[in-house]
Amino acid sequence: MATTDTSVLRELASVYMDVATLDHQAETAALWARHNSLQPGRPLVLIDQLPWNELAAADELALRCEDPFHRSLEWYMRTRLYQWRHFPVDMVVDPVIAIPKIVAGNTIGPTIEEDVAVADSTNEIVSHRYHDRLSEPADLESITDTTVIVDPAGDRRHLEEAQAILGDIVPVRLSGVSMHCGVWDRIVQLRGAEPVLLDCIDRPEFQLDMMHRFVAAYLDLLDQLEALDLLDPYLPLIHCTGAYTDELPAVGYVPGHARPRDVWAFGMAQILGAVSPAMYDEFEVEPIKPLLDRFGLVYYGCCDPIDRKIPLLRKLPTVRKISVSPWADKALCADLMAGDYVYSAKPNPAFLAGDHLDEDLVRRDLAETVRLCQAHDTVCELILKDVSTVSYHPQNLATWANIAMAVVGA
Repeated sequence: MATTDTSVLRELASVYMDVATLDHQAETAALWARHNSLQPGRPLVLIDQLPWNELAAADELALRCEDPFHRSLEWYMRTRLYQWRHFPVDMVVDPVIAIPKIVAGNTIGPTIEEDVAVADSTNEIVSHRYHDRLSEPADLESITDTTVIVDPAGDRRHLEEAQAILGDIVPVRLSGVSMHCGVWDRIVQLRGAEPVLLDCIDRPEFQLDMMHRFVAAYLDLLDQLEALDLLDPYLPLIHCTGAYTDELPAVGYVPGHARPRDVWAFGMAQILGAVSPAMYDEFEVEPIKPLLDRFGLVYYGCCDPIDRKIPLLRKLPTVRKISVSPWADKALCADLMAGDYVYSAKPNPAFLAGDHLDEDLVRRDLAETVRLCQAHDTVCELILKDVSTVSYHPQNLATWANIAMAVVGA
């Protein structure tokens, strides 16, 4: 164990724990729990999915450890502290370090074949052109159950090492997974966008056969995750939004042995944002229902305009949060949710992508969202995510955060 690594991590952990044990953290977590139970309150705000390559020039993000595992612990604490210092909004710095369990083999379908276009070699966000791996009925035979692979010895080694370095300063625990139930997102990675949309019209039976095979494989994957105790009811985020809740785990939970009904999951069908509600029902809602119904709570949607499909989501009783993208009709969403869901607004990250942030534009956009939700008694949150660039102007994030918190009255 490198002595320098140990001293770096212990010094950083002391700073981290000073922040994590502030009364504010527990108070904010309680705000999220009430919010997620649809109780009235001010809109909550989070920022996630950041262009860390553009923020890494800050000395406070410079990694000093040498061992790869130590660097992962260091990066986690440094990024959390960086956000806390510069744009905390309604984030919660938990008084625990969560170490992800080692999991492999949880990907459904054949391997992805693609071409990529890179604008900034330091940014992990790239453009994709996917090759069609599932173009013919015979290709569907490649959609088979997978085998989840775990490494208990590796998990134990990581946990014991982290406890030896940090345990007297900050608690550490092994954390599980949340399940991504965006089956159509996976299909698009294996086919490309155009074939998927064309086949909804030209070969609907082929498309439904494909979807049902994927859902069956996802159900088998979920059974494996449950059997291997990989599901986790205590993850702080579900797809970039606060997951704190008093409703999970469910009655009958045995600590360390979570069932699907004890946890959040998230789902989406972004490619189907372009189809009619009737086709959305046929190709997404009805096929995905057996999977989403097994979970305790579900966050649904992403960057697609989900507005006119909201009535269909009422067929999925576990859905609690619905994403409202910049391309959705805000007023329609606030009306159709009618206080029954969390309106998870996704402000346009493109507003932060230029050299100059138009503060008035940001303020008007956020204020309109809050006003519409208040008019319909709909619980609202503002989640800035998918920030692929701030054009190397990190102050844009802090400015956006200040405006958002002023708009929600924090």
